[in-house]
Amino acid sequence: MNMASIMRAWGRAVAGQLHYRMLLLTFVPFLAALMLWGAAMWWGLQSMMDFIQAWFGEHNGFQAAGSVLNMLGLITFKTMVVPLVAMWVLLPLMIFTSLVCIALFAMPAISQHVGKRHYPALEQKNGGSLLGSLVHSFSSFGIFALVWLLTLPLTLIPPISLILQPFLWGWLTYRVMVYDALAQHADSEERDALIKQHRTSLLAIGIIAGLFGAAPGLLWLGGVLAVLFLPVIAAVAIWIYVLVFVFTGLWFQHYCLDALQEQRQQQQLENPQEQPAA
Repeated sequence: MNMASIMRAWGRAVAGQLHYRMLLLTFVPFLAALMLWGAAMWWGLQSMMDFIQAWFGEHNGFQAAGSVLNMLGLITFKTMVVPLVAMWVLLPLMIFTSLVCIALFAMPAISQHVGKRHYPALEQKNGGSLLGSLVHSFSSFGIFALVWLLTLPLTLIPPISLILQPFLWGWLTYRVMVYDALAQHADSEERDALIKQHRTSLLAIGIIAGLFGAAPGLLWLGGVLAVLFLPVIAAVAIWIYVLVFVFTGLWFQHYCLDALQEQRQQQQLENPQEQPAA
């Protein structure tokens, strides 16, 4: 793990986040995610909660949930089991929606902004595409969702949950972000080589970003305490997610382009006869 490169990219991302273009960049993904989730919650939230209520009633779920909550000393939350389960199921979808909106609406602008200001001489090989980004994002989420569901019971064990959940979210974040961060500047071979060489550092950035994103997650799950304010809470949570992911995009962008530039310089030293294209 290259901590010096991680911290250098972090410092540049902090400075970049304060740029007015990056602040304005949060609004389009926010509006897209908000409209999508506003429509989804309007049409489907109550039906989803009714389904959970019926399923718990048919499968003795309330008694089982009450036993677990009583064991954890949280028996007062028994009356909020249904909305809590609904929020917990929707949380990964909300985070992934924010990630995809960032990939579609923010990362191209972030890549162009960082590339022109900090790496103007770095050749653009355009090894990624919009379709490739979507395929990569949804396939990564499919793997994540399967592992997340299989390991969901482990979240009741605090020590394991504190390690497993940040690791899973870190993996998903770096998988989605790195593809888009390198889409304009690297070809597929360079991208694969860079990910292989810097996987630990990229995963570390993803995990730290995932920890930053814990606050809106807690806010969203706290909506069960105030269901009437759930639309407002959802809007605030989505905006914070978008803000966190724009910063994360900047962080990955700086790290990846710096690593790509170093990789090309190393290749040129090893193969001086291969000159970059004019």
